[in-house]
Amino acid sequence: MNKPDFCLANVRALAEHPEALEVAREVLIVDQGTIKVADQPGFAELAVLIGPKLRVINQANLGGSGGFARGMYEAVENGSDYVLLLDDDVVMEPESVLRMMAFAGRCRKPTIVGGHMFDLYSRSTLYSMGETIDPRRFSPSQPHQDMLMRHDFSVSNLRQTPWLHRRIDVDYNGWWMCLIPTSVIRDIGLPLPLFIKWDDSEYGLRARAAGYRTVSLPGSALWHISWIDKDDLVGWQAYFHNRNRLITALLHSPYPKGGSVLRESFQEDVKHLVSLQYFTAQNRLTARSDLMTGPAHLHPSLATKLATINKLRDSFPDAQLHEDIDDFPAPSLGAGLSGQADSQMPAKKDMVKWGLTTVARQLLRQPPASALERPQAYLAHVDNRWFRTAQFDSVVVSNAEGTAASWYQRDPKKLKAMLSQSALQHAALYRNWDALAADYRSALADLVSMAAWRRTFNGEK
Repeated sequence: MNKPDFCLANVRALAEHPEALEVAREVLIVDQGTIKVADQPGFAELAVLIGPKLRVINQANLGGSGGFARGMYEAVENGSDYVLLLDDDVVMEPESVLRMMAFAGRCRKPTIVGGHMFDLYSRSTLYSMGETIDPRRFSPSQPHQDMLMRHDFSVSNLRQTPWLHRRIDVDYNGWWMCLIPTSVIRDIGLPLPLFIKWDDSEYGLRARAAGYRTVSLPGSALWHISWIDKDDLVGWQAYFHNRNRLITALLHSPYPKGGSVLRESFQEDVKHLVSLQYFTAQNRLTARSDLMTGPAHLHPSLATKLATINKLRDSFPDAQLHEDIDDFPAPSLGAGLSGQADSQMPAKKDMVKWGLTTVARQLLRQPPASALERPQAYLAHVDNRWFRTAQFDSVVVSNAEGTAASWYQRDPKKLKAMLSQSALQHAALYRNWDALAADYRSALADLVSMAAWRRTFNGEK
């Protein structure tokens, strides 16, 4: 998806390591972008080096789940024993391909084999080695407490790091690098049509329920931009994060009403709203509205939902990104309201009181006219925490990459309307959880079938 430089570099790595290329029946590029890989300088030369094994499929932007599903679909169709899924924005290490194949071929039962992820901008730093799902919260978590902090091998090598010597079991491995036997695909189906987010974790949980385990294999890895350098919980991606987390909980949660997932979902809405992130909040509201219509909306909306979301941007100042900071008025002297940028997270025992007080203040107190004319401060992304941003009436906030910024402006009317809608939605989800779970579970086999995905690939309804 518009990452041709990364893609070509990985194809080149395979061409330069024929021992890794030899084990592949096919090298498949599923190109969903507008900047086509095949049109880039150097592609023709690489195509000659790879030979007939290289194939490019151009399809509509069906998101990560659509791209990965196409690779899995084609691997089943062409008779491969495995499909190795790779993100587009990674730096591959070809030796890992051989190690994963060697391990998978010696497993007594078909096993999903994942690679570790190292930080692309800190090459010696291990960022992820497979993940687990907290079953009560239905939230991804690291499989070992030491992985909550990234591990830098230049500081402490393998011999100096005892916790890395233990066996660590995972629920799934991210699809930045994941080897899946096609026998598993034929048994449990393709991914859910979720566009992005939760497709890999849901698949791992589904595979585990069917008796197939996932191993995050030491000694196999690649480099990828870490989540610290991304901000995918806000903006358009918030729709998919919230909807897909709830869908996965409906399908797999072992707890009544999904455990604490609904309570946490509502709390997250409040955090976004008091942080003046109204575009994000609206996407979460739309996500739950679509969710409650049932599973039939998933395949038809796969190619169209992102465009629908993007049409809403003009109504939300916090969704308007500008690359030049001079596009925004400069803050007035002293308008930063001393101490706001240094606000600390409230203690757990004070959280409810803090939330009620903050929401009441934002609902009842109109922002001053000056806050609509110019921001009170500029806030770097690293400082954009909900308990801090909630203290402002108007603030310019930079994005995670530091390449652009947007102007957050407090709006009591939007807060009131969205908070009310969120409360009603979560109450409805609580009441209807069991019936909705039954609907999604009964539809699962069709949603992930080869036939359903074939229709989506072909643009059929």
